[in-house]
Amino acid sequence: MKKFVLATVAATSLIVTSACNNGSSELIAESKAGDISKEDFYEAMKDRFGQDILLELVHGVVLDEKYDVSDKEIEEGIEELRAQYGGQLDLLIQQQGEEIVHDMVKVDLLRKKAAEDAVKVTEKDIKEYYDSLKGKIRASHILVEDEKTAKEVKKKLDEGAKFKDLAAEYSADRTAQNGGDLGWFSKEDMVEPFSKAAFALKEGEISDPVKSDFGYHIIKVTQTVKSFDEMKDDLKEDVKQQKLNDPTVMQEAVNKAIKEADVKINDKDLEGIIQTDDKDEKESDSK
Repeated sequence: MKKFVLATVAATSLIVTSACNNGSSELIAESKAGDISKEDFYEAMKDRFGQDILLELVHGVVLDEKYDVSDKEIEEGIEELRAQYGGQLDLLIQQQGEEIVHDMVKVDLLRKKAAEDAVKVTEKDIKEYYDSLKGKIRASHILVEDEKTAKEVKKKLDEGAKFKDLAAEYSADRTAQNGGDLGWFSKEDMVEPFSKAAFALKEGEISDPVKSDFGYHIIKVTQTVKSFDEMKDDLKEDVKQQKLNDPTVMQEAVNKAIKEADVKINDKDLEGIIQTDDKDEKESDSK
């Protein structure tokens, strides 16, 4: 999950808890050398994490009014984090409670929905992308180190196993998490043994093991270039995803929602977070 920092999640729980008691003289630590009040603690947390945390909270309040995020989506987001961070996430949940992580994942999903809502794909965008695909194919592969494993994987495919499942289980490169998808490529984009085998396949066909300097590949051609009308709908989604990969799209969408909600920050030490976002938005609009 982009820009997700576990330390910030933990800080959120601390600063929100202390914020509820801001101004209180209740002591949270005492010693012969001196005491620490909840107010002292709040101010220290604000200085260190205040802007990031307040933005997180503002985004949650503003975007939750415009978009819906289901519990299922949040659970899937948490599982993605668990796959990425493993024990670190489980330890944080033990220490701070799952509700904190739940809320942070929800805010991130709300931001993504705001970005998706803001993205516009024109006919011109789709046509330009279509024209760029001439002479290319789209394929997936499963990359393994040795021929024995490659033959084992091919046998499972022949018996009906799903390509994407075996890619996730066996493939030795980063495409494994995407079902082995390599995207669109030309003959020149790949090493010769791979290209020769891939471009000899028809759409939907799967190759026998192919040896290259990287290991043994099993290749499946998933798409070939057809007429524009046949591909238009699929290409629209591809173009949309490309635009969503631009981090400025999400930032501008969130900034717009904050501006429309007329958010005002009453803490003079933190009021600059909204002014900074507005400035960034204006700079982006002027480009």
